[in-house]
Amino acid sequence: MKPTIILGIESSCDDTSASVISNGIMLSNVIANQAVHASFGGVVPELASRAHQLNIIPVVHEALKRAGIDKKDLSAIAFTRGPGLLGSLLVGTSFAKGFAQALDIPLIDVNHLQAHVLAHFISEGKPDERQPKFPFLCLLVSGGNSQIVLVKAYNDMEVIGQTIDDAAGEAFDKCAKVMGLPYPGGPHIDRLAKTGNPLAFTFNKPQIQDYNYSFSGLKTSFLYLLRDKVKENPNFVEENLNDLCASIQATVVEILMNKLRKAAKELNINQVAVAGGVSANSALRQSFLDHGAKYGWEVYIPPFAFTTDNAAMIAITGNFKYHNNDFCSIEEVPYARVSNKL
Repeated sequence: MKPTIILGIESSCDDTSASVISNGIMLSNVIANQAVHASFGGVVPELASRAHQLNIIPVVHEALKRAGIDKKDLSAIAFTRGPGLLGSLLVGTSFAKGFAQALDIPLIDVNHLQAHVLAHFISEGKPDERQPKFPFLCLLVSGGNSQIVLVKAYNDMEVIGQTIDDAAGEAFDKCAKVMGLPYPGGPHIDRLAKTGNPLAFTFNKPQIQDYNYSFSGLKTSFLYLLRDKVKENPNFVEENLNDLCASIQATVVEILMNKLRKAAKELNINQVAVAGGVSANSALRQSFLDHGAKYGWEVYIPPFAFTTDNAAMIAITGNFKYHNNDFCSIEEVPYARVSNKL
């Protein structure tokens, strides 16, 4: 029987990525990063879309080469349709459409957030791989999103809680910037926090209804603390950098886990996963392990390679949709935002 081979293309923000999955097994996952944004303290949309135009063809070529696959062997092409930066999405969408038409194969549109959740189903063919069972809860945390997702099936996901202002990753990055750390700030906070005291400073923990989050108050209390302390001691940040990082990280993780714990208990679900860029944070990963041991959760934490934006998660989502004949028209256009139903 001819294998099902999906080419995934991801271009929602500043990473150009292509991946090949054959019969559910990942054969390649190539990512081209854009260092050009670091000096601006954030992603510049126009620069991102230009870089995607330069990277898309060599990245797809390399993914096919590493997989040992000829383009004629492809069964379908899956691409990120949204949400994301429209200019970046247009590059990936246009390439996917043209490539699919040239090969006369189906086109599969993928929701970027849904793909982050389904990254837990990426298989590298290892015997010890674990995958969550439906239904499960997934904490989806990144620079732009902080959500609790109830996952009933690959195509049936509901956002039951989300941030009403800043995302967790955004809070990390903004606090890091105030402390003079490079962009993106999250990884630098994580590294410095390892030798800091998480109880050194306390910050505001907003009380939000239901399963929703808020991080603006935390960010504001952090800024006020630095303002007051720097008035007393101009070297305060430098002298307390590790403790500040440990304390802000511990507070963010506590806020995230409190709501997730509430949702797991009230919905009586013990299959709990984490996804998105912030899932690479060491304190959050450890908190998941601790909660698993304490509350009997079956915990699923993605390999580091699948935490940030990558095309393997697009390809595996495409694999699910392919076997359900869930294809899209060539007329579909990218979108920047989504509703509570993924």
